[in-house]
Amino acid sequence: MFEIPVESLETPALTKAQLADMLFEQIGLNKRESKDMIDAFFEVISQRLIAGEDVKLAGFGNFQIRIKAPRPGRNPRTGELIPIAARRVVTFHASQKLKDQIQGDVDDNAGADELVEYNLLPPEA
Repeated sequence: MFEIPVESLETPALTKAQLADMLFEQIGLNKRESKDMIDAFFEVISQRLIAGEDVKLAGFGNFQIRIKAPRPGRNPRTGELIPIAARRVVTFHASQKLKDQIQGDVDDNAGADELVEYNLLPPEA
């Protein structure tokens, strides 16, 4: 029987450590400054969301806080009804520009200057 390793089913994820390494390699910040900059960036976003504010990143997308109403739930094992409390959740909506880039609908040269200046993507093979 043929088994597929679990790792092969997962999409590789970009980590904060990898972002810091890219800042170090491409911009020339030292490793500590790179890590601190990435941490500060995500801290600002997190604090704004915690405060109930939306975060809009032009050309990337929007993070929004949504309040979900309480609703009835069900324990899948026992079938017992369990109330699910109201809660705040974060949603992300990709910008049309990002959606187009993911789909490959954008001209290869469109935004190239911006990508070079802020190139945090791994080099193409």
